[in-house]
Amino acid sequence: MAAILVELLEHAIPATRAREFVDGDPALGGVVVFEGVTRTETDSQHGPLVRLEYHAYTEMAQRQLRKLAEQAAEKFGAQRMAIIHRLGPVLPGETSVAIAVACGHRAAAFEACRWLIDMLKRDVPIWKRDVFEDGFVRWVEPEIANCQLPIANWSNEGL
Repeated sequence: MAAILVELLEHAIPATRAREFVDGDPALGGVVVFEGVTRTETDSQHGPLVRLEYHAYTEMAQRQLRKLAEQAAEKFGAQRMAIIHRLGPVLPGETSVAIAVACGHRAAAFEACRWLIDMLKRDVPIWKRDVFEDGFVRWVEPEIANCQLPIANWSNEGL
């Protein structure tokens, strides 16, 4: 059975939290860590991005993140996974999400990590708002077109 850590935090994600959770098993030779960081952006009408705000249906999001990790264990042989997402305000340069995956081999770890972030963005009830310098706020739709896995490969059975 895979070891899974799922956290939704209303404070900064500790820089090493996800990596430390997946460390420790010498049989797992592929470890991949992804951090999604809020990037600077300027809107021509509203000026610079001041922050992102993340909102979630917390109980459902936690359940779905755990289920995705369980699916990654089945699909890719992932043995240890950490998925940590910020809630509330996140400033440019701060980490919004951290995912770490440990598998027997690197290819599976890369695939599992990529699949997890794509599925998280597509299916987990965490919503993002952009807040700009002039006070303008807009909800951001998931960018399914930017996901790198063909939709035909995705499965949400049991979610």
